Amino acid sequence: MPNRIRNIIDRINQLQDELEVALGEKAEQFSYSVENRRIKFKSDAVKWQKKFKLGLLKYVFGAPILNILSAPVIYSMVIPFVLIDVWISLYQAICFPIYGIKKVCRRDYIVFDRHHLAYLNIVEKLNCAYCSYGNGLLAYCLEVGSRTEAYWCPIKHARKMGAYHKWYGEFSEYGDAENYQADRQRNIKAVSQNDDV
Repeated sequence: MPNRIRNIIDRINQLQDELEVALGEKAEQFSYSVENRRIKFKSDAVKWQKKFKLGLLKYVFGAPILNILSAPVIYSMVIPFVLIDVWISLYQAICFPIYGIKKVCRRDYIVFDRHHLAYLNIVEKLNCAYCSYGNGLLAYCLEVGSRTEAYWCPIKHARKMGAYHKWYGEFSEYGDAENYQADRQRNIKAVSQNDDV
């Protein structure tokens, strides 16, 4: 891989680490900690949060009518989400051991923790749980799919893409026939060991 691309990937990883530190600072600012995946608030923080809670009736009757009318459409997505969740999990459970690809840990992507926030009413908590599931599921699917791509077809595209997954930077250059097989073997090794890229 050209040094310029490697340098960009290294900078992205460094920024990701900086983001984690900054998020940790916010935890301190808002008086919570995460221990063994559990959220713990200081008791005075929960009392403070409750002061900002919008009552359920005020929330519902203050919502724009089009938001209320579109809610069934939004929530209907739960059906394809559950089907995708079951299917992608089965796919990974069956195929990844065959290919030697390290499995993606679903709970690292689908995270439910917003229900601990005392300033959210029950509808807001339900909405947050739904968004956590939907977006977490799509991130989980992206990781399963990107590991599959890294195993079977680790070639960059010639055309610009809207987004790149974390494995993409290590893919073989488009048109580089000479190095493709070696690049593919390197990618297979990376996804089987789940090396950080």
